[in-house]
Amino acid sequence: MIKFGTDGWRGVIARDFTFDNVRLVALATAKYLVNANPAKEHLTVVVGYDTRFLSKQFAEETALVLASQGIRVELTNGISSTPQVSFQTKAKGADLGVIITASHNPAIYNGYKLKASYGGPSKPEDIAALEAELKKIWNKSPKFNLKSLDDYIKYQFIKYFDSKVSYLRYIRKKIDIDAINQSGLKVLYDPMHGSGINTIKELLPNADEIHADYNPSFGNIDHPEPIDEVLIDLKANVKNGKYDVGVATDGDADRIGLVDHEGTFVDSHKIFMILLKYLYETKKKRGAVAKTVSLTSMVNLFCEKHKIKLYETPVGFKHVAKLMVEDKILIGGEESGGLSSIVHIPERDGIFNGLLVLEIMAKKNKSLKQLCDELDEEFGVHRFARRDVYVSEAQKNQILSAAKNTPEKLGTFPITKINTLDGYKFFVDKGWLLIRASGTEPLIRFYAEGDSITKVNILLDEGMKLK
Repeated sequence: MIKFGTDGWRGVIARDFTFDNVRLVALATAKYLVNANPAKEHLTVVVGYDTRFLSKQFAEETALVLASQGIRVELTNGISSTPQVSFQTKAKGADLGVIITASHNPAIYNGYKLKASYGGPSKPEDIAALEAELKKIWNKSPKFNLKSLDDYIKYQFIKYFDSKVSYLRYIRKKIDIDAINQSGLKVLYDPMHGSGINTIKELLPNADEIHADYNPSFGNIDHPEPIDEVLIDLKANVKNGKYDVGVATDGDADRIGLVDHEGTFVDSHKIFMILLKYLYETKKKRGAVAKTVSLTSMVNLFCEKHKIKLYETPVGFKHVAKLMVEDKILIGGEESGGLSSIVHIPERDGIFNGLLVLEIMAKKNKSLKQLCDELDEEFGVHRFARRDVYVSEAQKNQILSAAKNTPEKLGTFPITKINTLDGYKFFVDKGWLLIRASGTEPLIRFYAEGDSITKVNILLDEGMKLK
């Protein structure tokens, strides 16, 4: 049975992610959408796809199935990022968006994400409703009497459109692109062969790029995730090329990673805090703050200081997006590089957030390192690391069972508090360790934050010893 994890359904191409299974998921999507909108005569879905192997063909197959159920489809005429599909879903007044992507997973994976009419991830309860429809048809082997793509285009059930032009126009209205271009900042962009290719140059013509060609295998990149251990080329090129900043986005361009002028990786915790401070202190924006359980404790300290309401959610941006729809949220995000704010749609957007950081650097005339150093000065040292360990189902259950038994100490650090909102989060003096199973991959994630990188590594080592 196909399951939607923290961010959509993903599977290995040809083993799990097949045309047959995509048809079933698309049919379940259509049935869910019709049931959710019984009084609506015409339903519309935006469909896009990333740079992965067969993504275009999977998107076209999805469009054919939706059209066969009487749903009108707006199909992107080229590679599109997840944020572009979310933006277009809202801008076009569509009822749903579908993006064929496996985000940061290795090249053998592909995936299927759902986007709601408000321009962000579908709510967990809507995903559950779609899964219920999928369960009903799973063993029935439904027959698909699909017409050709040309036929559906002729009868106006499928229409191609450009997802990029109006999206870039929107960005220019929201971010001071002129200030960035006039600042003289030397920028290096790494789209990691993903959906961000052929985008940043249209906004920052003087920026340089690496890994900016179409390559479904992602070249020498193991998996297109903008994290420290993967951004080896970006860090080296920024340092050797004397760039002011390096910006990276993941496979579908909704996550961000940054590198300062010294070639040092800047994680999403610091990015979140830099944007939070700018929006609250400089732009004078107001609202609650939402963060996943894996995000830095600096957020808690800032919210306590300024008496800001703080929501904490399980891992998965869909939980944050739901809050952004239901409440006035100043900024919301997660540890893995995905965040959004009050100045954007309720969707992660690596390019948008990268440009917003560049705006801050340009307007404050400060380097990225200076902005990070200011965080240490204000909140004390906060260091973070994450380890992903691929495991069997039996190993996963063994590790989670050991965590559930609640150890008294992690090494020499007594455990002071436990949070079981998502996995097992153990607090120690000036630090914490989170252990949780991935919702999209066969692995256990270990997250740790502390007032030194030594403490972080000790916490991770101790967590990985639990059996």
